[in-house]
Amino acid sequence: MDWNHYRFVSVWDVSAPPGAVYEVLEAAEEYPRWWPQVREVARADGATGTMRIRSVLPYDLVVTVRERRRDPAAGILEVDIGGDLDGWARWTVTAHGSGSRATYEQEVGVRRRSMRLLAVPGRPVFRANHALMMRAGHRGLAARLEGV
Repeated sequence: MDWNHYRFVSVWDVSAPPGAVYEVLEAAEEYPRWWPQVREVARADGATGTMRIRSVLPYDLVVTVRERRRDPAAGILEVDIGGDLDGWARWTVTAHGSGSRATYEQEVGVRRRSMRLLAVPGRPVFRANHALMMRAGHRGLAARLEGV
């Protein structure tokens, strides 16, 4: 087992229509306005940018994201990730009941040296940290979409 490899899946059900959810998720530079752990987003060009992320643990992760797929008709946003993490992430937005379901998938390897050194004892803490971040993101997205 590679202790520095992670695969995450989070499912967020929200009451807004899929198009509205996709539109908010597509505007990554706006994430810091509604997702507390996404501290900063800087767009480098139309397809690339950097994000600074910090959850409960006392460190920032800085990643570069490059658009891999943007398909509004299919509800898919997919990026390649580099920097402190290396891999990919994907949002898939679908209709669900009277609202939407946003499924976030991420597969990454840790490149940050301090996290690699703590790979075995830190793994459950890193996973919990990610879960807390995703829970806050779900709440923030729902609040951002309220009334849409």
